[in-house]
Amino acid sequence: MSQGHDGANGTQPGPHGRPPKPPCKLVGEDGNVFIVIGLVRRALLKAGQEAAAKEFVQRAFKARSYDEVLTLCMEFVDVR
Repeated sequence: MSQGHDGANGTQPGPHGRPPKPPCKLVGEDGNVFIVIGLVRRALLKAGQEAAAKEFVQRAFKARSYDEVLTLCMEFVDVR
């Protein structure tokens, strides 16, 4: 899979060799797509997953819809 999920950042790999998804509160927050991207990025950085944060932001800005960004969020973090 992509380098952001390889566990090379010092976190213990979860299932399938990926680091565990950090929690990220999105429910009840501002739904602006840029706010959502920032919240997910911050959660990944806080968890020490710098490569995943970079990959997420790059893919989010290439997304063609809001729904695609939300799907990416669920791929990278535990949405709460």
